[in-house]
Amino acid sequence: MALFRFTIGPHLPEAAGEGIVLRPPAMEDFADWADLRARSRRYLEPWEPTWPADDLTRAAFRRRVRRHADEIASDAAYPFLIRRASDNLLLGGLTLGLVRRGVAQSATLGYWIGQPHAGHGYMTAAVRVAVRHAFGALRLRRVEAACVPTNAASIRVLEKVGFVREGLAREYLCIDGAWRDHVLYALLERDLAPPDRRA
Repeated sequence: MALFRFTIGPHLPEAAGEGIVLRPPAMEDFADWADLRARSRRYLEPWEPTWPADDLTRAAFRRRVRRHADEIASDAAYPFLIRRASDNLLLGGLTLGLVRRGVAQSATLGYWIGQPHAGHGYMTAAVRVAVRHAFGALRLRRVEAACVPTNAASIRVLEKVGFVREGLAREYLCIDGAWRDHVLYALLERDLAPPDRRA
């Protein structure tokens, strides 16, 4: 007998709030996505795994969309593109990945924002929407996140939302070609920052 066998109903195709809409990537997003990633490359590379040589091609994006659809269908991960609700402008991306059911009921959060949109509060809003989606529609209990200790902007986002620092993982991920330590954060629903603490 499986302990805590867990199933959920049909997944909401998007999540929205705070002027932000999170939608799974689709082929019609390719031009916006490739343009924003290309313009933001130098800004993003210090915080991401090394980009494949063909990363910004239509073929690579098609493979990405297919993989994401498979991940959603199997309840393994929930990737989203972040768009501004007022004009549908692409701002960045966010994934609730490594979903673990059963006795864990948790996922790992990862995100990126295009350089032109950094520092305007969009990612903080998007993370708030994502974690509400995680605790609501996806019925998770815990969302984890990790970032390079020198990524002050990412740490600010997590702490504004209410994530709690839990420790340091040595050589946790290979980022920009080198194994890097990461600060570990986690959020339970009760940790969400109340509205009067939002910056």
